[in-house]
Amino acid sequence: MNVFLKSFGQYLIMLGAMFQRPEKPSMYWKEMIRQMYEIGIGSLPIIAIISTFIGAVTAIQTAYQLLVSFIPKYYVGFIVRDSMILELGPTIGSLILAGKVGSSLATELGTMRISEQIDALDVMGINTRGYLVIPKIGAAIIVVPLLIIIGVALGCCGGMVAATAGGYMTPDQYIRGLHEFFVPYNAYIMVVKSVVFAFILTSISCFHGFHADGGALEIGKASTTAVVQSCIFILIADYLLATLLL
Repeated sequence: MNVFLKSFGQYLIMLGAMFQRPEKPSMYWKEMIRQMYEIGIGSLPIIAIISTFIGAVTAIQTAYQLLVSFIPKYYVGFIVRDSMILELGPTIGSLILAGKVGSSLATELGTMRISEQIDALDVMGINTRGYLVIPKIGAAIIVVPLLIIIGVALGCCGGMVAATAGGYMTPDQYIRGLHEFFVPYNAYIMVVKSVVFAFILTSISCFHGFHADGGALEIGKASTTAVVQSCIFILIADYLLATLLL
């Protein structure tokens, strides 16, 4: 418990120190653009592939369950859409990003720490927490929701391909399900979850990378800890947001 409280206190101190002695906006902007490219373009293929197959599997399993019921077939599209928007898209997508992006950020900052690059920036009078962490968090908050939206769209498309190719329904029936009973508030929940999850996975990963100490082995441990803790807190936040927003 003492270790957790100490780490949590250091985490809060890091968040507060980010906004002390801010640098020129141009310095943040250049780094943010780089991080947006690395997080967005670098993560797009894996998000696209996994989301497409999640939508396909959800559609097939739902259609299979409806074979022995009197529920209309177009409900498959409705169930896939809402499942992707409310839970599968933002939560599974963020867990995937926690593994890919989180480990990358922790390794990057950990390498800078043990090679004394962060210490050199401190000596130059630069607010290293703000200069190194704010662009990463800002880039993730912008890019991650876009990745989730793309993933949800591809998941719905994957569901249609799987459901129609398996002979469970026609494309028109599936598309009708996508349009039926749509609640715009669900899209708002998806965006809120994406923004919160993006902040969690980047801030925790940056924290562990920033406070890494030792050698290559410690960087590996910091990266692993960052991914594990990011996933845990994303799931906790998912429960809390579902309770508050629904």
